Amino acid sequence: MDLVIRNAKVWTVDERRPRAEAVAVRDARIVAVGDDREVRDAVAGAEELDAGGNTVLPGFIDAHNHLRTGADADAVQLGDATTLDSVRSAIDGYATEHPDREWIVAEDWSYAALPDRRRPTAEDLEGVAPGRALMVFSYDVHNVWLNREAMRRFGIGAPERSLAFGRPEIDAGTGEPTGFVTDFAVMGLSRDGQAALAEQVPNFAPDEMYRRLLRSLDMAAELGITTAVEPQNSVDDLPLFRRARDEGAMRSRVIAALFHPPGTTSEELDAFAEAKAANDDDDRFRVGPIKLYIDDVIEPHTAAMLEPYANRPDTSGGTFYPPEGFAELIAELERRGFQTFTHATGDRGIRTALDAVEHARHVNGPRDARHQIVHVECVHPDDLPRFAELGVVACMQPRHCAPRIVQDWRANVGSARWRYAWPFRSLIEHGATLAFSSDWNVAEMDPFVWLFTARTRANLDGSEPWTPEETIDLPAAIRAATIGSAYANFGEGDRGSIEAGKLADLIVLSRDVFVDEPAALLETSVDTTIVGGDVVFRR
Repeated sequence: MDLVIRNAKVWTVDERRPRAEAVAVRDARIVAVGDDREVRDAVAGAEELDAGGNTVLPGFIDAHNHLRTGADADAVQLGDATTLDSVRSAIDGYATEHPDREWIVAEDWSYAALPDRRRPTAEDLEGVAPGRALMVFSYDVHNVWLNREAMRRFGIGAPERSLAFGRPEIDAGTGEPTGFVTDFAVMGLSRDGQAALAEQVPNFAPDEMYRRLLRSLDMAAELGITTAVEPQNSVDDLPLFRRARDEGAMRSRVIAALFHPPGTTSEELDAFAEAKAANDDDDRFRVGPIKLYIDDVIEPHTAAMLEPYANRPDTSGGTFYPPEGFAELIAELERRGFQTFTHATGDRGIRTALDAVEHARHVNGPRDARHQIVHVECVHPDDLPRFAELGVVACMQPRHCAPRIVQDWRANVGSARWRYAWPFRSLIEHGATLAFSSDWNVAEMDPFVWLFTARTRANLDGSEPWTPEETIDLPAAIRAATIGSAYANFGEGDRGSIEAGKLADLIVLSRDVFVDEPAALLETSVDTTIVGGDVVFRR
């Protein structure tokens, strides 16, 4: 469709021409950017969209969005449950309203809801929804809390303690499983873990997972996300995306990262390569980087730190691979032509990932690999310049650093390490490329929440801002959410800025976001989302 967007405040994210009044589109691509008159003349007779003086941006590119797992519409939502009693009450209420559900899944449980922030146990769920199996996910989806009925159905108990989707915690005194299961993000989202869950828990059946994907895709289009990177999939999951594409439900573009858990075989890597090659000519859906984990998360003291945790001096966390082995793995994956996408939150985890990329460069020679480190939460200052030096992209989620979300995080690392928490500004000043993302459904998908938090490092009501020296201005935040994320995924030639010749992935906002205070970002919506020249959402 031929289209002219006029009467706009176009922020192009193109340094050669940062601002314009109008954009012309023909055959899915941008053909002109400039003032109203010259652009209208470039595509005579085109349909016109009057932006009403509001901001037009390149479509947001969400560099880390769990579209496939998304939010479960059939789960108990625990985001407002701040105490153990309120968690129990929410689950009990849901059970009463859904008497036929044998399995009850709950999500978005906060670690802070437990007394003294201790780890939960099956005993904490005694008397809740009697006879039902309960499966409660932490807000970051890294840990699972089971009741005794769920443990029985999964076969967890002495001496049987193994699970395909996580590691049951064992009480040191009794030798019995507690009901707390760690490493779900690594094991539960693996091929074997997903298969085991689908076999027993209705919420993980293939048709339900497809419905979750469709809900996430609809949200993305409404929020102006024109490309999203789904960060953790097996080859078995790819048919879900192809189905959405073929049925016309994939209104935004999707890049699927393939998950490489420890123990992945050479034959599985061959299958990864085949899947990647099969989608390389598809601009709506393709297979992208390889997802790995080097450490876990800071809240339960499982991320790898250089020094012990401030409130747990007996531990500094750990890595999923020995450093030398991880370095060899990154080098091997690079030799096979894969870009890597490594989860690292602790300063030792981040350093281990950077060391691995440095080793790969040494043994393979310099190349444009664009390896990414995901989350980058607690960085040692010595490692800040290494991102740019090694060509590593920092894929970050601004919302994760909001004060109310990081209460446990801050207590665990201690104030001496706060200065380099989510160091947006420091990384930019050291020349790094930032790629912003939501980490939906761990946090809100809404890009205006990312932009607001990157600007303020405050709660959504503006309260409790912290480490203001790491805030960034709105243009820098928008770059990270557009061209930075495009570059991270080798897409800067086609998307991420408004330039003639690029794909016409554009959004028209409800206001001019450059004239108001940061709080106005949270009152901003997307009026129109355009992908490949087609209007895929109009408010």
